[in-house]
Amino acid sequence: MRVLLLGGTSEIGLAILSALDLPPDAEVVLAGRDVTRMEVAGKTLPCRRVSAVPYDATDVASHQAFADSVCAGGAPDLVIAATGVLIPQPLVEADVSLAAAMIEINLTGQVTTLLALGSHMKARGSGTIVLLSSVAAVRPRKFNSVYGAAKAGLDAFARGYADSLHGAGVRVLLVRPGFVIGRMTAGMTPAPLATTPEKVGVAVASALRRSASGLESPVWVPAPLGALAAVMRLVPRRIWRRFDR
Repeated sequence: MRVLLLGGTSEIGLAILSALDLPPDAEVVLAGRDVTRMEVAGKTLPCRRVSAVPYDATDVASHQAFADSVCAGGAPDLVIAATGVLIPQPLVEADVSLAAAMIEINLTGQVTTLLALGSHMKARGSGTIVLLSSVAAVRPRKFNSVYGAAKAGLDAFARGYADSLHGAGVRVLLVRPGFVIGRMTAGMTPAPLATTPEKVGVAVASALRRSASGLESPVWVPAPLGALAAVMRLVPRRIWRRFDR
């Protein structure tokens, strides 16, 4: 089994790998910018065959070549797309280049990379893509409109791409966590129904163990977040804009 983690030092991505109970002979490829950090992270995984390869989500011109290189020895059986950054709204408003970077990392780079990898998986006729969205994709809020917009675009891509791959043997598992306590949210006050990378990892691993039909629905972490999101969609805008969280 070959597994590719995009965002090789992602806390959530590594937690998913740990929760999967991969066989000792599984091959895991960590892809990201900091090869040294990925090599250290790889030593925490229960697999013997772990490698780290350079990957830059913002270098979209390199993504086809990256996918071709990774798939030269066979397309991954599982791709976990965990690349992402969260830059506070005041900072992106003060420096719009940061807004562009967040959209490129959280949306554009993931779309181009997954399209390139998905083509190889489709040609083989099998594979699964795990894509990390967010509750912010359901209804972006005033304090994270840029982040929410990027996640909303990624969420839409995941659903549409899943439909385009239907019948090709390649499945897409869309994951929508709430507030995840970790490096990305350090210093922020946890929102209601906050979760952890470990809990997201367990939820994703559980969903992957279910039948193919179980991948049709998004995975909410924690599960009650799905009901809350349904309510969020119904709140009138004049009331919604009053919420600070």
